[in-house]
Amino acid sequence: MRLPRIFRTTPFRLTLLFLALFATAASAFLAYVYFTTAREATRRMDREITREMRSLAAAYDRAGVDALNQSLIERAASERPFLYLLMTPTGQRISGSIAASPVDGFSGEPVWTSFSVTETDPAGHTVTRPARGLQEKMRGGEVLFVGADVGEDEAFALKLVRALWANGALVVILGLAGGMLVSRNVSRSMVGLTEVVDAVRNGDLAARAQVRGARDEFDELAMGLNEMLDRLERSMAGHRHAGDAIAHDLRSPLTRLRARLEAALLDVEAGKSDPTEALVQALNDTDGVLKTFGAVLAIARLQAAGSAPDQAPFDPADLARDIAELYEPLCEDKGVEFRSELAGELLVRGNREIIAQALANILDNAVKYTPAGGAIMLRVRRRASGEVEFSVTDTGPGVPEADRIRVVERFVRLESSRNAPGAGLGLALVAAVAEAHEGRLDLDEGPGKVGDAGPGLRVALILPWAG
Repeated sequence: MRLPRIFRTTPFRLTLLFLALFATAASAFLAYVYFTTAREATRRMDREITREMRSLAAAYDRAGVDALNQSLIERAASERPFLYLLMTPTGQRISGSIAASPVDGFSGEPVWTSFSVTETDPAGHTVTRPARGLQEKMRGGEVLFVGADVGEDEAFALKLVRALWANGALVVILGLAGGMLVSRNVSRSMVGLTEVVDAVRNGDLAARAQVRGARDEFDELAMGLNEMLDRLERSMAGHRHAGDAIAHDLRSPLTRLRARLEAALLDVEAGKSDPTEALVQALNDTDGVLKTFGAVLAIARLQAAGSAPDQAPFDPADLARDIAELYEPLCEDKGVEFRSELAGELLVRGNREIIAQALANILDNAVKYTPAGGAIMLRVRRRASGEVEFSVTDTGPGVPEADRIRVVERFVRLESSRNAPGAGLGLALVAAVAEAHEGRLDLDEGPGKVGDAGPGLRVALILPWAG
């Protein structure tokens, strides 16, 4: 038989576990209270009996057995809570409030004993009550027994324990009720989260958990789940956008490639072109398409992920120094002066390989568009804002201010660069890298126009300081 849902919830089970632990601890505590109270009552009664025995023994020592007998008669007739019995050396009863001694085989040494007293209550019912007593031998051989009824003390201890048990039972009942209430509230909170999970499982990425504003762990869980779903939705949208972008962006290069192949085929058939030369051109065009595909895919992946993977702290000056070693020979071969200013003791956090690719793209453009006799400057510095900046300044034709926002978009090429090789993806990739590292890309005018050269371009990749 399947239990109701509320009894199968974790909070209710934890409530049961807590109540079981409480009941065990309460039972041990009640047993301790009972035995401690009973032991203390016994000790108190033993002291009273001993005191009474010493008092009677003193009367015997002063005036003998007759005085003791008289004292017993007086005390038995009073409201004292004691039981008395005076016997001859042979065990014959002389006087007292009980008929016989509860001690068997008395040897003359003081003996403590526990026994029962039977009496009739005002209603005529026979009642048996526990009692305790001390029996001693007097100097003349007579035997004296002094006892006391301890039923009231034990009854008090039992009454105390029963009261505690009743309170404990009330606590258990209230605990069960509280557990059921807490379980119901928790179940209501979890139902909303479960519904969101089921909706997402069925393909509804727009489903979100309700944040109640209680600022408890359920609100934290709801906010975490919503944040995870937001990132998942952005990631899925980014992947869909990446697929659409790749399909759209590669349409033009593939169309151009087909047109060139078709033209080359017609020229070869007409005898106007060398087949080998046509194949070489086709391979070059195919490499260009593959390079374009790789750049578009890299941009799409960064935009879909939202952040660069495998980020770690590194020294930007070391990275710039490695890149500079690669581009110095290229600049020397083209007749372009190359210099670098790399500030030390800086730290950024990011994917070193991806940032290196972005920096290489910036330098590729600088080398490509800087004419012979020009200059390129690579800098790494810390800005006044605290950010770390990679900058490349050249003396090429530059980019007009009106086109600096548009030039970082995919496949955007200005009129001045139409005849240069490329697909217009270099700065677009750099912008995607900056965004994936919570940075930005700035384009400014270079050192200015000198003669026929300039005004140049300054491209700055700015990343957050990680120190």
